[in-house]
Amino acid sequence: MKYQELISKMTLEEKASLTSGKDFWQSMDIEKYGIPNMFLADGPHGIRRQVAAADHLGLNPSANATCFPTAVTMANSWNDELGEEMARCLGREAVAQDVNVLLGPGTNMKRNPRCGRNFEYFSEDPYLAGRMAAAYARGIQSNGISACVKHYAANNQEEGRMTVDSVMDERTLREIYLPAFEMAVKQGGVKTIMSAYNLVNGEYANESIHLLREILREDWGFDGVVVTDWGGDNDRVAGLIAGNELEMPTTGGETNQDIVNAVKAGTLDESVLDECIDRLLDLIFTTHAALEKAKADLGEDAEKAQKEHEEMVAKHHETAVRAAEEAMVLLKNEDAALPLTSGTKVAVIGDFAANPRYQGAGSSLVNPTHLDKTLDIVKDYDFDFIGYEKGFDRYGKKKKGLIKKAVKLAKKADAALVYLGLDEVTESEGLDRKNIDLHQNQIDLLAALKATGKKIIAVLSCGSAIEIKFDGYCDALLYAALGGQGGARAALNIITGKVTPSGKLSETYPLAYTDCPSASHFPGIYRTVEYREGLFIGYRYYDTANVPVKYPFGYGLSYTSFEYGDIETSENGVKFKITNTGGAVGKEVAQMYVSKKDGEVFRPKKELKGFKKVELAPGETKQVEIDFDEYTFRYFNVETNKWEIEGGEYEISVAAAVDDVRLTATVVREGSGAKNPYNPEILPSYYKGETANVSDEEFTALLGHAIPDEKKGLNFYKKKRIVVDYNTTVKELRYSRRWVGRAFAGAINFAIGFLRGVGNRTMANTLIMGVLNQPMRGLSRMTGGGINFPQLDGLIEMFNGHFFKGLHHFLKAGRARKRLRKAERKAAKQAEKEAKKSAAK
Repeated sequence: MKYQELISKMTLEEKASLTSGKDFWQSMDIEKYGIPNMFLADGPHGIRRQVAAADHLGLNPSANATCFPTAVTMANSWNDELGEEMARCLGREAVAQDVNVLLGPGTNMKRNPRCGRNFEYFSEDPYLAGRMAAAYARGIQSNGISACVKHYAANNQEEGRMTVDSVMDERTLREIYLPAFEMAVKQGGVKTIMSAYNLVNGEYANESIHLLREILREDWGFDGVVVTDWGGDNDRVAGLIAGNELEMPTTGGETNQDIVNAVKAGTLDESVLDECIDRLLDLIFTTHAALEKAKADLGEDAEKAQKEHEEMVAKHHETAVRAAEEAMVLLKNEDAALPLTSGTKVAVIGDFAANPRYQGAGSSLVNPTHLDKTLDIVKDYDFDFIGYEKGFDRYGKKKKGLIKKAVKLAKKADAALVYLGLDEVTESEGLDRKNIDLHQNQIDLLAALKATGKKIIAVLSCGSAIEIKFDGYCDALLYAALGGQGGARAALNIITGKVTPSGKLSETYPLAYTDCPSASHFPGIYRTVEYREGLFIGYRYYDTANVPVKYPFGYGLSYTSFEYGDIETSENGVKFKITNTGGAVGKEVAQMYVSKKDGEVFRPKKELKGFKKVELAPGETKQVEIDFDEYTFRYFNVETNKWEIEGGEYEISVAAAVDDVRLTATVVREGSGAKNPYNPEILPSYYKGETANVSDEEFTALLGHAIPDEKKGLNFYKKKRIVVDYNTTVKELRYSRRWVGRAFAGAINFAIGFLRGVGNRTMANTLIMGVLNQPMRGLSRMTGGGINFPQLDGLIEMFNGHFFKGLHHFLKAGRARKRLRKAERKAAKQAEKEAKKSAAK
């Protein structure tokens, strides 16, 4: 161990104290050993260091920071070099704000478009997500601090996120839900990983020896720190044994005592604790050294520091604009409607032009240093801007008067720029979307505008796939995603032709939600969510099962055109040429897919295994090379329990999108000789790729065991009545035995409905995220020990029908807690006095 000498000096209690937070955002420090605390801050697309009372819900404001495009947007750039550059800016700002660990990027797969947190994740494809996650890790950590990829693993829904069990076969886990994290470790060298709230195949993610020790540390060689998601600890000792070093936020010392008791009882080997402390100390000391060096480099010249800060803010805003430009996707451009020519009479319509939707909602909410708004900057462009109309109510309420005013304005223009999208309470952390529709009032507006005969340019802002049945009303449709603080300028730069669009979709846009392979099993509404579609998520399903889509994975238009040719393969990769055959400078994303047409092991028709983005002037030709790597040909064999290669011929497709293959070639690989673990007769759906409605029998065969009971853990003892325990959520209290629990759940639901009724949708969502889906243990874990477990036991007794007995226990535990806190404060004061006396001598 690196810090064995220091650790040997520490008492058991001191070591245990380091394993949970000092407060909401800081780790514990021990002054006498020179161990400083760390500050951990949210920040997948910008630093969210709160300046007021701390919370994890995005309620209180944070210090100003550059709001870069979100992960959903940056993945559309297909440019990991740009992602790394942007992440260097993130790391620099984190250092400037004394942040040791930046909690990002989000690295989970987009299994279903309704997941409320999709805006914070990269893609439905693990290879693309992994390349971007690794780039972010390298960029952030180039500043000496730590990135923190999250949420490990299989956290793909927000409904019941702290208690739901993600049920899947081992191959699906390994091939779809873990590779992006693996690439962040192996290629990005990430120093910190955040464990997920949920269970994976029956075990809490932060207690899973399989996930945290066998795979993360032994297979991938990760030697960094695992931190819980905030309030995500179930059993602290079990988590520590698995290798989850740090619990956040503080629990007021309660779980530290659990560790001490476990060591004394012999149920936790102190050497396990020491290993965790060693890794934790390394993170603390190395990141703290980087922060101290940055301060020393800056010196004490306040004027110089202010100037450097202003230069950084300006430069980072430019980077944010450039990142958004490369990530926006042109979905439609009928009759070359874009770019708009100089002098075009333009009407700007849509609430999002005045109040842009540029980032997600919840714990990643950034307070931007500057915010470009279309209405503020449209006059900077060579338009004849004739006016603005709101056009629609942001939250979906139909108001015909707004449409009439918009139509009246559009009739005076040559073209209408119509800014549409999802509002910030429709997609948010903590709850899943009810559907994937755009509000009907926006579609009605588009239809009315189209009837004017004017050119309609729609700009769409949202953080995940939606049903697009309205593009017939548009001449051009630009998907701006969530473009960060510079997104409005980036969109106008593309609309005017200053920039040629080069973004490509990192997720499939289905024709209808019911086409999604996971639609029949999303979300899990009780205690399990079944991943019956297996490997076949996103394009892997649509492409294999021949299900038509609206816009395919990898799709995006340009103002120029590209021609592919001269493909060659070798043992190490593929090379080919791309020529810009159009009239504008542009960037093309070349995508490499791999197929095994005669394979015995079932697999998707095509899988992305490489990509490269290249810039070309008109008429220019470049040779492009994409290497094969350890991910190109492997599959996970559930019988040998390791990665294998099936021998034989593979088809290499070079494509402009998953359905737009430009070149093909073949390579032959020697196999590892492992036997096929599957019987095609038992798994016909998986061999066809038609996995939208897999039967119980077939899913059982894939799992290799019985399908877990979706209500297991709810402890129903009779119809619609449960025994309340630590993992019962507030939402589930509606099933509690006595009126107390039902009344508590009812009051929260009433408050949510009331807040929505009066228009305070943000607070209503916060109650869903922070209270309704919170398990009983969270009432302690998320209050910094404000309610301790003995008090919680009293509450649970009350909810289980023993009202007065439970109330007595709750009040008694509260009084005991106060006495303990008083004694601790007294002891601390006495220790401080003695320290001062000792120093004086």
